[in-house]
Amino acid sequence: MRALTVIPRQKDSIAVRDVPDPQPADGELLVDGLAVGVCGTDKEIAAGEYGWAPSGRERLVIGHESLGRVRTAPAGSGFTAGDLVVGVVRRPDPVPCGACAHGQFDMCRNGRYTERGIKQLDGYAGQAWTVEADYAVKLDPRLAEVGMLLEPTSVVAKAWDEVDRVGARAWYEPRTALITGAGPIGLLAALLAVQRGLDVHVLDRVTGGLKPALVRDLGASYHHDDVDRVAAKIRPDVVIEATGAGPVIFAAAAHTAPYGILCLTGVSSAGHTLKLDAGKLNRDIVLENDVIIGSVNANLSHYAAAADALGQADTGWLTRLITRRVPLESFTHAVTATDDDVKVVITLDGSGS
Repeated sequence: MRALTVIPRQKDSIAVRDVPDPQPADGELLVDGLAVGVCGTDKEIAAGEYGWAPSGRERLVIGHESLGRVRTAPAGSGFTAGDLVVGVVRRPDPVPCGACAHGQFDMCRNGRYTERGIKQLDGYAGQAWTVEADYAVKLDPRLAEVGMLLEPTSVVAKAWDEVDRVGARAWYEPRTALITGAGPIGLLAALLAVQRGLDVHVLDRVTGGLKPALVRDLGASYHHDDVDRVAAKIRPDVVIEATGAGPVIFAAAAHTAPYGILCLTGVSSAGHTLKLDAGKLNRDIVLENDVIIGSVNANLSHYAAAADALGQADTGWLTRLITRRVPLESFTHAVTATDDDVKVVITLDGSGS
């Protein structure tokens, strides 16, 4: 079969190659690949900045934002041929650490976890793949065109779960949310915030095009002004930060409402410095009981919550998030960004445009 592969840490090694057809082990589903989403991690792997091949192998099949249709399933697995499924990305470490032993592999303490398409396990960017039944998530058939959004939605579902857990340390009744960044993570964070009944505001740099329209069609407010001005006016109870930009992070942190929670989901690049009144920021955080937390990856409960959220969403709105669908053999167009991109998808079943 054909699959998208790289030699990790080697620039310009990305290529579609013939690889052996997958053979399901006991307890595994055999799945026909439909599509994979492309995110910043995939682009970093393609650029040779990241990634680990399986033991004893040179190449890694990439792709972690999966979508497929079950071809065969073991008896008693809860799956049948034709089911629409997504494969979970992370697997717990083999020791395991305490978090992994409790099913919280997104909180792995020793870093020995593995990840499909990223770290030591082949991913889902192939015409077929296998997955353990315990790490497969069944989707509503209505999501056949957009199900690859489940993995990024699981990241957002985890972020909101973390916010709720922090908020629950005292009386907690948030009203206003600010989402910084209108990429896929930011827009999906806004979707879940709207589903929670919050007054939702999204901040991004662009002034026109699809992103502002997507935000408005959610019933949220779109902003492109200076982050200090916007955050100071809104005084959000919750900020989901999805840019990784230092000035945005600290401006948002400075203007939350008392008991504000800032959840960081964007990963910053190193090497940038900025001037910061750390004393004032510390004073505000302490005196207002504010919290800044980081959140990454997701566990099985977050995938389930994400599947529920997508199942409740307007599929027309979700479809508009996918701005380009690129056939597997034209993968170079998928890993090269354009100004109008929101979410780019690689199709694995011969479709695409």
